[in-house]
Amino acid sequence: MKRVRCPKCDHYITFDETQYEDGQSLVFECEMCHKQFGIRIGLSKLKSVRKEEVIDEQENADACGSIVVVENVFHYKQVLPLTMGDNVIGRYVKGSKINVPIETVDPSIDTTHCIIQVKRNKQGKLMYILRDAPSNTGTFYMNEILKDNDRIRLEDGAIVTIGATTLILRAANEDNGNNE
Repeated sequence: MKRVRCPKCDHYITFDETQYEDGQSLVFECEMCHKQFGIRIGLSKLKSVRKEEVIDEQENADACGSIVVVENVFHYKQVLPLTMGDNVIGRYVKGSKINVPIETVDPSIDTTHCIIQVKRNKQGKLMYILRDAPSNTGTFYMNEILKDNDRIRLEDGAIVTIGATTLILRAANEDNGNNE
């Protein structure tokens, strides 16, 4: 199975690519917005279904770390890189200003749900600070809901829940030194 994204509303359409030959053109109509669009079947034009991809949870270990989105009925497993400063996490919506978007159909995730701030302490070690954005359904750290003013320091492997989605922090590997 392959999937394509509607160019208007970003809704995914899944189809069986084995029914078609390379180079064949297909026309789809999005069931959400009714936009019609065409594609040409070919290896370079379509991505495999994410379920079949092998995802490396440690791929951002040399940068600022990452958030692993655990697969559930609303979305596939995702690894989202973190950057220095505020990382605004939420549901991906076309045109939103968040910098760590989760591709999901989970209605209980706000478009700006929580924030993980990445900064260095006085010793130069990376720190991860979690806070609610604020969101409508709340942000949970180890099954405890955060209050509006809570700031929680996260360590590698910390479990954060937003809506029906579980996130795992994968901290950066700082063994290669900060002697730059």
